[in-house]
Amino acid sequence: MHAKTDSEATSIDTSWPPRSPPRRPVYYVQSPSNHDVEKMSYGSSPTGSPTHQYYHCSPIHHSRESSTSRFSASLKNPRSLSGWKHVKVGQGGDDVEEDDDNGGEMDGRDECKANNFRLYICLVLLFSLLFTVFSLILWGASKSYKPKVFIKHIVFESIYYQAGNDQSGVPTDMISLNSTVLISYRNPATFYAVHVASTPWELHHFQLKIASGQMKKFTQSRKSGRKVVTIVKGYQVPLYGGIPVLANTREHKESIAVPLNLTFVMRSRGYILGRLVKTKFYGKIRCFVTLKGNKLGKPLNLTDSCIYQ
Repeated sequence: MHAKTDSEATSIDTSWPPRSPPRRPVYYVQSPSNHDVEKMSYGSSPTGSPTHQYYHCSPIHHSRESSTSRFSASLKNPRSLSGWKHVKVGQGGDDVEEDDDNGGEMDGRDECKANNFRLYICLVLLFSLLFTVFSLILWGASKSYKPKVFIKHIVFESIYYQAGNDQSGVPTDMISLNSTVLISYRNPATFYAVHVASTPWELHHFQLKIASGQMKKFTQSRKSGRKVVTIVKGYQVPLYGGIPVLANTREHKESIAVPLNLTFVMRSRGYILGRLVKTKFYGKIRCFVTLKGNKLGKPLNLTDSCIYQ
């Protein structure tokens, strides 16, 4: 056949475009929405993997402008942004997709927990308010049930007056006295009991204390009363000339007449709702009585001789 000339060979070589180096495969996965998922692979399938199927498009039909416009449109549509998925490659080469839509579900759970916490705080505050109001009502109602205390009488059992020495050895007159006091106590409350105590019961001649005693503590149930007897006595109390009338009646006890004051404070405490709500009552009592030698062993009425404060 005819041999090609040098000019023809040169023209044939220059007409063919130069070969470009082979491109590495690039894969691009996009899911524009939750319902419509579109996957694209740009390039050719890897060599040696005939079992995998890929949807590919030629670079001739997709220009840079079309991909840029599609990406900008996805930015303008917030729903399309929510459809992006993370793609991981598993050990076997398979693609594993992770959806980012569960972030909204987590936000909903956090908001539900916050609402439950606010509801719990409101319930606690409401219960505290109701309990406080109820406690104040009970406390105010309890103030109208003040215990009733009455001094019935006092009995001077014995009296001894003699000379002696005090603890430091100073000579002076000494007196010993024994007496009992009867009181009546009543708790008018209808819904709580009271615990009753008192300060020491003391007998004074002006500022000189000559006898004292302590009432036993007790608990009085609701709407009930009792009578309480307390012993008030003194043993060899130095007088230091404090009761001069006794010096003239040393030999005649029947003619003794010494004015005395009986003083003490009665304390009552009621627990309405355990120890959370309690009420207290204090009553200061002062009685005027005259010790008479001819009335020893006989009760002296104190019903109209006491001041209750």
